[in-house]
Amino acid sequence: MSAARSQAGGRDGAGAGEGAEVQAASPHEWRDPETRRELKKAGVWLGLICAIALVVLLIQPLLIIFAGLVFASMLDGGVRLLGKLLPIPRGWRLLIVVLGVLAFLFGVFYLTGVQIAAQVEQLRTTLDVQAARVSAWATQMGIVPGHSDLKGLAQQALGSVGRLTTWVGTAVGALTSLFMVMVIGLFVAMEPRIYDRGLQWMVPTAQREQFAITIDRMAFTMRRLLAGRLLGMAFEGFLTWFILMVLGVPMALVLGLIAAILAFIPNVGAFITGVLMTAVGFSAGVDTGLYALATYFVVQTFDGYVVIPMVAKRTVDLPPALTLSAQILASTLFGVVGLALADPMTAMIKVALERSAEREEEEGGGAA
Repeated sequence: MSAARSQAGGRDGAGAGEGAEVQAASPHEWRDPETRRELKKAGVWLGLICAIALVVLLIQPLLIIFAGLVFASMLDGGVRLLGKLLPIPRGWRLLIVVLGVLAFLFGVFYLTGVQIAAQVEQLRTTLDVQAARVSAWATQMGIVPGHSDLKGLAQQALGSVGRLTTWVGTAVGALTSLFMVMVIGLFVAMEPRIYDRGLQWMVPTAQREQFAITIDRMAFTMRRLLAGRLLGMAFEGFLTWFILMVLGVPMALVLGLIAAILAFIPNVGAFITGVLMTAVGFSAGVDTGLYALATYFVVQTFDGYVVIPMVAKRTVDLPPALTLSAQILASTLFGVVGLALADPMTAMIKVALERSAEREEEEGGGAA
């Protein structure tokens, strides 16, 4: 009898154990490791989607901010260069650089302002006449449609481009954007370490060291890229003006100024400069047009085979095909400002990718 009770009690105990409460976390509870892991993955993807949407919506102010950082890099490069000569506080060096830039600009426009204004008006009239001649010749040869069709096509093209560049389409918008770029650049150049620390605080603690290294390399690359670009602009503008003036090509000063400004945008800027020089030269005669065309080829050849390789060795060497592709994409997506900032953006992406590859090699070597 006792043995039977014992066996029955054992069976009852087993039955009670099978119906006991489950102590582990259910799959829908936060404390479940698998649930937390999946929620983290979902949060990463959601954050990435939100970031892309914000970039698309805020691309115009983001470009202005990036342009301000480019201007700050220019100022910072001048401050660092001046620091090698004058052991004075950074604020005073920045003031000297800013005053020097303003004095140069006011001096140039004070000495040549009337001449530049007259030549700009003359250039506009000359381009209108040359464009009308080319259009009439092409229409007569049957290469392009008639004038009315051309007008309709031009309106459609300008309308599509205008949607991309509406925010800089007016003089007020352009001046406001330029003012904001200069203000942002000046503030960043005053205390760059403050903004550097602010960016590092936005990164997880474990990644801050690597992030700081990447940011330092980006800043160094930006300074070298802009230093080389400014040197190339000065050389190309001065050489273009001097040769055109010696050869007697009209509007040599304004063409040299345009060549210097457009030299900031490789490939595309050189092509536009050549078109303007050729149009102005042939407006004064066949011989003058050939002189202008020869000047363009001489300047671009010397710049491409002598100046750019020398500058690239000491600054940033970006392959021409890469820069041209980046300019096409940036101009299509962001308009004129994107075209101007395509090279700095490409250089920054290149630095980030190189640093990422370097980290992978270091981690792979450490693991081995």
